[in-house]
Amino acid sequence: MKRMTAWVLSALVAGVVPGSAALPVKAGEALITLVICAPGYPGSTADAQPTMDRFASQVSALADWPAGHVQAIYYETEEAGLARMREADAVLAMVPLPFFVRHGADLKMRPLLSVEPESGSEEVWSLVARRGLIHEPADLAGWEVLGQPCYAPRLVRGPILGTWGEVPADVRFSFAPRVLSALRRAASEERIAVLLDRAQTKALAALPFAADLEVVSRSKPLPATLICVLDEHAGPHDLNKLEAALRSLHEQEEGRAVLADARMKRFRPLDEKGMQRVRDLLAALPEVR
Repeated sequence: MKRMTAWVLSALVAGVVPGSAALPVKAGEALITLVICAPGYPGSTADAQPTMDRFASQVSALADWPAGHVQAIYYETEEAGLARMREADAVLAMVPLPFFVRHGADLKMRPLLSVEPESGSEEVWSLVARRGLIHEPADLAGWEVLGQPCYAPRLVRGPILGTWGEVPADVRFSFAPRVLSALRRAASEERIAVLLDRAQTKALAALPFAADLEVVSRSKPLPATLICVLDEHAGPHDLNKLEAALRSLHEQEEGRAVLADARMKRFRPLDEKGMQRVRDLLAALPEVR
């Protein structure tokens, strides 16, 4: 795919062909799996596998494990990703922040690293609505908010919109991976707003109906993509080797090539302050929403 979204996980499925299988593991070696899930982004599990194999091969080599000891697999749907993450060999997950907020507690996810995209930026979400209708959060009463992160309503109410103000209780949130059609609705309907990521917001001005829309709120910079430990499926020794391999991937020529294909610069230490801001804003929400 030549056309990519801003989020790095969608880029992992770019320019690949189906049909590749993971390399075999030597007898007696336990398989370690990195599960990548990006709800709403393009690409299928089969299409992504050759890229996943290249990525896993580099991680295995850097960790000084035999070829095939690490495998990586991509899922484009929330349900498939969740099911795979519950399997015993699923040691790490690479997920966007909405997925972590929605499923982190259930899957006992522990954030380990952040993904630094080519832009070097964290994610900023913009709320877009028909021009002149929204001036403050209270104006959203009775509205529907559409967008890719909306399968995690608490993330939208808290970290994304919470610094703007309290969102009315009757606002509905709907997962909408096709933001162009959502924006068309917002331009013509008075009670529809759309959440856009940084790249989508930048492209907004090029739409033929852009004059009918405006950005009414922007989030503070938020972590975009996380590498998380899954329910401690692996021991500390293996986790240390995995973390070291991921953090050093950008230092190797072949590793840099894989990262470049995925529009990533590197895996970096977790932004603890950023994650704490997310937790604080989530904790400030009423329990029932």
